[in-house]
Amino acid sequence: MRLIVDRIHVTLDRNPVLRDVSLEVREGDVVGLVGPNGSGKSTLLRTVYRSLRPAGGVVRVGGDDVWGLSPRAAARRTAAVLQDPGGNTTGLTVAEIVALGRAPHHGLLGRDGAEDHRSVSDAIDRCGVRPLAGRDYASLSGGERQRVLLARALAQDPRLLVLDELTNHLDIRARFELLDLIRATGVTTLAVLHDLDLAARLCDHLVVLRDGTVAAAGPVLDVLAPDLLADVFGVHARTERHADGVVRITYAARPLARAGGTADDDALTAGAADR
Repeated sequence: MRLIVDRIHVTLDRNPVLRDVSLEVREGDVVGLVGPNGSGKSTLLRTVYRSLRPAGGVVRVGGDDVWGLSPRAAARRTAAVLQDPGGNTTGLTVAEIVALGRAPHHGLLGRDGAEDHRSVSDAIDRCGVRPLAGRDYASLSGGERQRVLLARALAQDPRLLVLDELTNHLDIRARFELLDLIRATGVTTLAVLHDLDLAARLCDHLVVLRDGTVAAAGPVLDVLAPDLLADVFGVHARTERHADGVVRITYAARPLARAGGTADDDALTAGAADR
């Protein structure tokens, strides 16, 4: 199912956060949202999964304005996996967490049926959490929890996945495994990613946000050009596709100096932002 974001404008506390932002995610593609901290990435995601109504513009999923759909109908189309999943998960098992993904398909007093059980079981298997099904969700590691949350999203049978920094706080193996799992779902995906290397590995296309506007959009190699990396992210780097098909970014040893500062200042600032 195709996602179209058309000239979205968002104002928070009277400050413009997004200004005329447009993008498209074609059916089956994985598109990454990247950009410096505070550029509006998570805010844009909130407009897509119907958590934040924009002041202007429209978000269409499958041709329909998401704000013209009921919350339940919108949730049948779009599933979100967020850094903070919200809700009370105390005492719930992994299987129970995944089963929550079926809620949009039930009426007020609906009960799980055969289709629900199939969707939950399939999501558990696809995300490799079958051995954890009886475990208390609170007892899991960060990587295990992310897999469970992705399984919950897939149990919704969504046509669009929205992911917000899904790989944060995971070790490198867990990151790669999760990225491969996302690619294998085949579901149209819009993902905010902090790590450009991971974004280059996962995504078909990238959209770069800066100060609430789109600085660049297109195929990974076209977008992550040296000039853009220097201008938007303040680093000297080059990007190339290796023989194994993976796009890799090679960074210079030192970041670019900002106006009024030094390269060391930039390094300290970047380090603080990552903590």
